[in-house]
Amino acid sequence: MSTIAELLTSARVIAVVGLSSKKHRPSYGVSEYMQRAGYRIIPVNPNEESVLGEKAYPSLEVVPEKVDIVNIFRRSEFVPEIVEQAIRAGAKAIWMQEGVVHEEAAERARQAGLTVVMDRCILKEHRRLTRPSAPGVQRA
Repeated sequence: MSTIAELLTSARVIAVVGLSSKKHRPSYGVSEYMQRAGYRIIPVNPNEESVLGEKAYPSLEVVPEKVDIVNIFRRSEFVPEIVEQAIRAGAKAIWMQEGVVHEEAAERARQAGLTVVMDRCILKEHRRLTRPSAPGVQRA
């Protein structure tokens, strides 16, 4: 089983850093999909009270429960501090969405024992792993 498959199979709680209540934002659509797929979504955004029916927190360090995946919807320059917070919070994995890349922060997370997925969409990966392949039908 691939690292991504193992991660998505074992994870239950996803803290989404940068989750917006604006329905047109990618963070909202992706998190809504993951919530419908059975994951608990914890919004992390100091500008939000709640998103998708869940209380929002201003930072990872004040989230009161254990987080499996920290899904990052912030620009790459913000990733190092998010990784440090994730390490301190005891997260198991860092997931940087498409377009979010920070090699040094990824290495820091790996050295701290976290699984790292970078520049990949969690929705697309989940859908790819859970969609059955019909005979004779090619995947995109």
